Amino acid sequence: MMEPICQFSGRVAHGRGNGHTVGMPTANLPCPPGRGCPPFGVYASRVVVGDAPDQKTYLGVTNVGLRPSVDSDRQPTVETMLLDFDGDLYGREITVTLLHFLRPTMKMASLEEVKAQVEKDAAQARQLMESK
Repeated sequence: MMEPICQFSGRVAHGRGNGHTVGMPTANLPCPPGRGCPPFGVYASRVVVGDAPDQKTYLGVTNVGLRPSVDSDRQPTVETMLLDFDGDLYGREITVTLLHFLRPTMKMASLEEVKAQVEKDAAQARQLMESK
């Protein structure tokens, strides 16, 4: 099992809905103020949804930091796309554990380009988790 890099817990908040428009909705958590975030970038992650005994665990791809492709907001976020999940997480408690750094944040020309990169990130995250 991979050694965790960092962990975030909180209630999923509404974002701008950009990911949802291209079929890759994300669960958004604020980057806690006063807490050191890991280096900005994209990570393979494990996401726990709900409380025991109804808790479920998913593989995720998490962006920590800014989102230069979709806005100029300077407030860091923790944005996770859960793989193999279909449902509504708004208002639900989740715990996101960062397991492996995949790449630095990059500015891309369009949401479609972001989606294509996230699909590559997801394939890499699956491969990493299968090999562990």
